[in-house]
Amino acid sequence: MKKNKQPKLPPPYAAEVKDHRHSGTFEVLVPVPDRNKPVKAPPSFETLQAAENWIHSPEGKEFIADTMEEARKG
Repeated sequence: MKKNKQPKLPPPYAAEVKDHRHSGTFEVLVPVPDRNKPVKAPPSFETLQAAENWIHSPEGKEFIADTMEEARKG
């Protein structure tokens, strides 16, 4: 049985914005292969719950799929 040599990426996640000008808001980060920093989704959210819900919404799923496709193309 062969092992997959490429490490598995973590799933997209919501985190508090680190910029103090936008403190108290949340953003969605999408890890992509061959990149040190995850890609930030454009909208910011007032609550963690809203950010996590966006990840599972049709708009969020489309953004994540497009981001991953662009990363594969290089």
